[in-house]
Amino acid sequence: QVQLVESGGGLVQAGESLRLSCLAFGRTGSRQAAGWFRQAPGKEREFLASINWDDDTIYYGDSVRGRVTISRDNAKNTVYLQVNSLKPEDTAVYYCAGRSSSAWYRDAKFYHTWGQGTQVTVSS
Repeated sequence: QVQLVESGGGLVQAGESLRLSCLAFGRTGSRQAAGWFRQAPGKEREFLASINWDDDTIYYGDSVRGRVTISRDNAKNTVYLQVNSLKPEDTAVYYCAGRSSSAWYRDAKFYHTWGQGTQVTVSS
């Protein structure tokens, strides 16, 4: 069973950047993928990006395409999400999640493991 722990959130000013980290404890790799979502108060959980652990398949959500970059370091069992040009509307709890790489990447219900989330707050 994989456990996911996010870090790197905080309070930043509009226009700044953040790099979020997701450390995976347990078995990752073959036919598995990691994704990033966010959820603002009163809103649905929103897909941001996904990356396979064992190949270069990457997907991005439409709302953040061009401002985020997902990457991984298999040696460290860590997935990163770089978010640039932050806006106040990016304020949310950011979650890391795991799924089978054959599962639909955009829908949160297809992810079987979730971290506790890390808060990102962007001030104007």
